[in-house]
Amino acid sequence: MERVPVLKIGDILLVSIQIDMEDQVALQLQEDLAERIVATGVGGVIIDISALDIVDSFVGRTLATIASVSRVLDAETVVVGMRPAVAITLVELGLSLPGIRTALNVELGIALLSANRRPEMPDIVGDEDDQAAVPTP
Repeated sequence: MERVPVLKIGDILLVSIQIDMEDQVALQLQEDLAERIVATGVGGVIIDISALDIVDSFVGRTLATIASVSRVLDAETVVVGMRPAVAITLVELGLSLPGIRTALNVELGIALLSANRRPEMPDIVGDEDDQAAVPTP
């Protein structure tokens, strides 16, 4: 069985689907992606479907599940490269893909994730200089 490669670029995992999305491939991608999100701690996932001519209801539901799993693991999902025929098919099938944001291409997907990036956590245990700089009420 073929696997879809998952590449890490900064704080983002990029999935470029270049093969037919048979049911087993979609399920394996779901599992592989969840494992990579946990292993890398990324904040975003981009799934490029520009090579897909057809998305059936199973693959559509699997994409929605991937987005839900990613969200639970603290990563936002953006699907990019959706062809008009695929978008029409998904709407006709009644699949709204909850939790998935879309962008026209990878570049716009990265920009979307960058704009929504979580702020850095403040340093809770600072050194003495940090504490001295905090004004007292």
